[in-house]
Amino acid sequence: MTLLMIALGGAIGAPLRYLADRAVTARHDSVFPWGTFAVNATACLALGFASAFALPEWAAGLVVTGLLGALSTYSTFGYETFRLIGVRARFLALANAVASVAAGLGAFALGGAVARVFGV
Repeated sequence: MTLLMIALGGAIGAPLRYLADRAVTARHDSVFPWGTFAVNATACLALGFASAFALPEWAAGLVVTGLLGALSTYSTFGYETFRLIGVRARFLALANAVASVAAGLGAFALGGAVARVFGV
């Protein structure tokens, strides 16, 4: 059952990640990977919120591992950071690495704090 929920969450999260990335990227005329940055920060925020709940195994598989795991993407973050280095945008590569990690950790903490405000 849990494996099926993970697959279902991934089937929702992966296209959602692609569509959100494309929507954000279309609004920015920059080599900076705003789409991946926004999607990863959003997934971290949602993960921080979800982690405050005592989810049953199937629900954690659906939401945390499946949906949010497919929504966020460390591999694309790494690829785009090295792509920036390859086009000699070293400052943007460093900014992407630092800002992505800071935004991810901050968003996770914020998500957990919001959950606690709601008494979870």
